[in-house]
Amino acid sequence: MLYNAYEMQRSLLAGASAWANFGAGMLTNPANPFAYFGGGPVLASALEVFAHAAQPRGKPEFGLTETVVAGKTVAVQEEIVLRKPFGQLKHFVREGVEGGPKLLIVAPMSGHYATLLRGTVERMLPFADVYITDWRDAKMVPLAEGSFDLDDYVDYVVEFLAKIGETGDPRAHMLAVCQPSVPCYAATAFMGGKNHPNRPRTLTMMGGPIDTREAPTAVNTVATERPLAWFEQNVVATVPMLYPGAGREVYPGFLQLAGFMSMNLGSHLMSHWEMFKHLVQGDEESAEATRSFYDEYRSVCDMSAEFYLQTVELVFQTHALPKGEMRHRGRLVKPSDITDTALLAVEGERDDISGLGQTKAALTLADKLPAKMKKYHMAEGAGHYGIFNGSKWRTKVAPVLEKWISAHSG
Repeated sequence: MLYNAYEMQRSLLAGASAWANFGAGMLTNPANPFAYFGGGPVLASALEVFAHAAQPRGKPEFGLTETVVAGKTVAVQEEIVLRKPFGQLKHFVREGVEGGPKLLIVAPMSGHYATLLRGTVERMLPFADVYITDWRDAKMVPLAEGSFDLDDYVDYVVEFLAKIGETGDPRAHMLAVCQPSVPCYAATAFMGGKNHPNRPRTLTMMGGPIDTREAPTAVNTVATERPLAWFEQNVVATVPMLYPGAGREVYPGFLQLAGFMSMNLGSHLMSHWEMFKHLVQGDEESAEATRSFYDEYRSVCDMSAEFYLQTVELVFQTHALPKGEMRHRGRLVKPSDITDTALLAVEGERDDISGLGQTKAALTLADKLPAKMKKYHMAEGAGHYGIFNGSKWRTKVAPVLEKWISAHSG
């Protein structure tokens, strides 16, 4: 019922958004006298803000068509090198450029599409041969494709690394942004224990919940103050019949978005108020910056219920990884099996999602890894999103990552 009610509301808002866009267009038409005086510009701006907030959104495009390598502008093409039911491995091919470290960016499966990391990819393209995990919206995956849980996530990471290692250097570098830090760390330990030929040369974890007992945030509190049964009963919904994944149980993206919006509701309201003022003043450039951010932020997708519930239980409630109790396909995940993958832990000073120390814990757990192969970096003044997007990412974090990869490129 929850999902069906949401779909009804979404349809109504889509119609209202279209009418608001039409009204804004009429009020700003040069042939309309009200476009120049009275309340016309103010009303048009208000309609435009409402239309933007209410309009439905699909999967965004990366839109990265070129980059600059060694001072030369080169074209960039997106290529799917491996397709799986719940995700695909995307390669950003730099035309005419060979060599460079191979970098797998593992995007979070947490309600947003991989395009949330557009800025991350864009910044690394001049330096590395970039791949990214492009996760699918669970409501678009037919039931016949089976389930997807934390074990499957680890398997996907291993398979993607193996695919990247088929040509050139068999050992790529891996960057896990936020939530995938745990499965990527588990995959690295699993591959290290088996001496897998495609185990990563480096693993960088950014704002990841390795040990959520360290500096708990509001996100951690929500996950621990209720039993797992509460999440099963209140946030898991069934995909309605109009989608290919009809009947699949999911954690809907719209619920995840509502949770994050409510955490900082005042900031989001102020952002839209500022957008409104910019439109009234005719400052389209500033308004567009806000529009672009929310176009991406509000583009959400569903994740499978089994993966979501396992993550809540193992990562946030029982702390299985830092306690040495996490298992993959029945086999104990041993951080001590990480012996030749260099680890970099990055945290934001003002991160309100993954508190300080949660990612750094990964370095302590890998007790058999030499100290020279471990590094910690705290980005001063950066919040959660600031460590992988924006100016702080570009100027304070990316250079550290590049230097770390260069030092361990074999």
